[in-house]
Amino acid sequence: MNQKRPYGSRVIAALLLLAIVQVSVQVGLAEPGNTTTPVMVPQQVVARLTTRNNQAILVNGLSANTGASILTGATIETGADQSATVNLGSLGTLDIAPNTKLVLTYDDQGNVKAVLVYGCAILTAKKKTSGEIATEQGTAGKTDPAAGGVLNVCFPQGAAAPTVTNTLPTAPAAAGGGGGGLFGLGTAATIAIFGGIGAAALTPLFFQDNPSGSNP
Repeated sequence: MNQKRPYGSRVIAALLLLAIVQVSVQVGLAEPGNTTTPVMVPQQVVARLTTRNNQAILVNGLSANTGASILTGATIETGADQSATVNLGSLGTLDIAPNTKLVLTYDDQGNVKAVLVYGCAILTAKKKTSGEIATEQGTAGKTDPAAGGVLNVCFPQGAAAPTVTNTLPTAPAAAGGGGGGLFGLGTAATIAIFGGIGAAALTPLFFQDNPSGSNP
């Protein structure tokens, strides 16, 4: 009986050692998979405000100027001598005229919507973006996500219905200038943009109030 006990102990010890080695190998094989698996973080849209001459406007009833973040669902309001642009990154931009109040919503799925309480706005939607401007009466215009587009909608206080123009060029806005009006476009060009005048009338008005630009 005494000779069998050491043999049994050695067998048990060998089995325990084998089990420990197997567990260690399984853990070692599992670790590289955990460390090399990338975690995909969805890209979020961050909207930024730019105001003309860095003037403060109202966002959700509070003062805000250039550089402020605009969260989805924000109510934006400009005064008589104020105008602003909301840069929506990959979605596009929203230009807001003086004397305008609107609610802006957007999401990571490529949807942008501006609901005009009153005033005028231009929504430039990039490709793969569903752009919309609406009023209390319903949708005033939508862009085609396949091509992108520009919506120019005016809904002055007391108006029976909004004025919609969907074919305005975007080049003058990038040209800048010091002629007054929205971001230096010139007073006449601003009236043309937010008054619903077509593209044919916009170009000559722009260069008329902005002598630094090249002639057409």
